[in-house]
Amino acid sequence: MRRNNKSSYGFSLMELMITIAIVGILASVAVPSYQHYVIRSARSEAMTSLLDAANKQEQYFVDNRVYATDLANLGLKTTTENGFYSLAVNVVGNEFTITATPIAGPVRGDSICSTLTINEIGVKGATGSGGANTCWER
Repeated sequence: MRRNNKSSYGFSLMELMITIAIVGILASVAVPSYQHYVIRSARSEAMTSLLDAANKQEQYFVDNRVYATDLANLGLKTTTENGFYSLAVNVVGNEFTITATPIAGPVRGDSICSTLTINEIGVKGATGSGGANTCWER
């Protein structure tokens, strides 16, 4: 004997629309947070590269009594590991400044921290609307 059962085993259009709305709200919160995390991660990589380059510059100075004018002399590449920042060194007399400039990925066009710098006495700087204190905090 066949029964005419009117109960449904699927989702109604209303339930589907509510689920889509909830997923949209969660995505609107999660995506900007994730993008901020990725930018901070790339910036952290640049900071690590700058500190490493400054350390190697001091080691080079101890050995040669002058600072290296080329990162290759320090055994370093001109970009960070993932290629998000380019690195450059500027030497004037017994002073140097190493600069990291965003070139690719999520940090390209970063107006908060346009460039990061460090010099021979360890002074950390940054250009952009964030300033050195904001850009160099981890």
